[in-house]
Amino acid sequence: MTEELTGTEQRQVRLGKLKTLESQGINAYPQIYRPSITAKELEEKYAVLENDVQTEDVVKVAGRVKAIRNSGMFIDLYDPSGKVQIYTSLEHITPEQQNMLDLLDIGDIIGVEGCVRRTKRGQLSVTAKTFTMLAKALLPLPDKFHGLTDTDTKYRQRYLDMIVNEDTTRTLINRSKIITAIRKLLLDKGILEVETPLLHTIKGGASAKPFITHHNALDMDLFLRVAPELHLKRLIVGGLEGVFEIGRNFRNEGIDTRHNPEFTMMEVYRQYNDYTDMMTLFEEICEAAAMAVHGTTEIEIDGKKINLKGPFPRRTMADLVKEYAGVDFMEIKTDEEAREACDKLGVYVAEDADWGHCMAAVFEEKCEKHLIQPVHVLDHPKSLSPLTKTHRNDDRLVERFESYINTWEMCNAYTELTNPLDQRERFEDQVKAREAGDEEADMMDDDYVTALEYGLAPTGGLGVGIDRLIMVVTNHTSIRDIIAFPTMRKK
Repeated sequence: MTEELTGTEQRQVRLGKLKTLESQGINAYPQIYRPSITAKELEEKYAVLENDVQTEDVVKVAGRVKAIRNSGMFIDLYDPSGKVQIYTSLEHITPEQQNMLDLLDIGDIIGVEGCVRRTKRGQLSVTAKTFTMLAKALLPLPDKFHGLTDTDTKYRQRYLDMIVNEDTTRTLINRSKIITAIRKLLLDKGILEVETPLLHTIKGGASAKPFITHHNALDMDLFLRVAPELHLKRLIVGGLEGVFEIGRNFRNEGIDTRHNPEFTMMEVYRQYNDYTDMMTLFEEICEAAAMAVHGTTEIEIDGKKINLKGPFPRRTMADLVKEYAGVDFMEIKTDEEAREACDKLGVYVAEDADWGHCMAAVFEEKCEKHLIQPVHVLDHPKSLSPLTKTHRNDDRLVERFESYINTWEMCNAYTELTNPLDQRERFEDQVKAREAGDEEADMMDDDYVTALEYGLAPTGGLGVGIDRLIMVVTNHTSIRDIIAFPTMRKK
């Protein structure tokens, strides 16, 4: 039996069957076949058909063969909408068709024309009259009882993973539903979808290490986009009320269960909003994503029950550090005292770390692991936020928040910095940090500062990690499971 052969041996057997088909004048890879009904439509149309009834209704179905039972009497055919059982009998097919049936393998894509029936056991079926080979599979599918268990193959050959694992296909479909729901939410609010460049002359918009490429005709290095922020805010300067973009960003950093070098972000900017408006918007995005997949805001991720219905609690970073680390950074006055506090807590920081970097380091190590249910963490240190407006009540802080779900950072949002003089000073500080060795620091963007000098109205901005939101809503703990083609080391 072919099941006992190796993959290479099975391929040779299938090549022999292909040659047999060709010798009989059969094209195993025809140009077109038009099914008349899908598996789902068939189930819906004949839902009330009684058991042991053969109709005269002729249909054409097409899909991939995933099971052949009882010496070919029953075939499980799968199309994108579901499964159709095919019933074959010598009294319904010609000897030529029986010969084709003998050349059939699991994995082949075929078209079947026949009459609709329901078996004595209640299984809706199509009684085959003719078979049409649509694509002869030369390689065998993984064993149906064990599936595709090798994770390396699962991610490298996503098409194979999708063929044998229905959950993978369902996840990718749900990904599309979530992105569609977010897009509809924003469009319904009158926010305009736009596109901005992927190739940047200056790395900016996020603290991240970029990919660098070279444009031959212009003889200049360019950066793959780490964030679309600065171009989107230029459009607000130009007079658009609100804009958003859903697209790829690229960061030349590590790979783990939550990070892929290229990933999908959604960024939105709107005039006459501040960071509190962006909190409400993020809550609406979470609710729309959950409803699109589950029809409810109550979900489960990694065994934990989570409700994505807003409003979410709003906690300052300083308050959370005080609660979980026992240190009130708002009472600390100097950078040296802040570093001493970190040392007592066993939290590593650089020798020249300032007050803001110290508080953020303690938050990351001592607080994040406790943030299971959705929460907005607001009022971040100014030194970590070069594009954010200074807090209206404390000039050591900025009006920025990050939202957490399942201990993961899900989004980043600001009351946007609109003062061009302040922005230039912040960029200059970033340039100094970059010259001191910080590859993630921003560069000076003179054109962006020039844009601000023409006037940027008070604006709120929000960036959402779409991949991570999809992970939460679809109950996956690895980003590779929700990206169709994750980045892999070359074999």
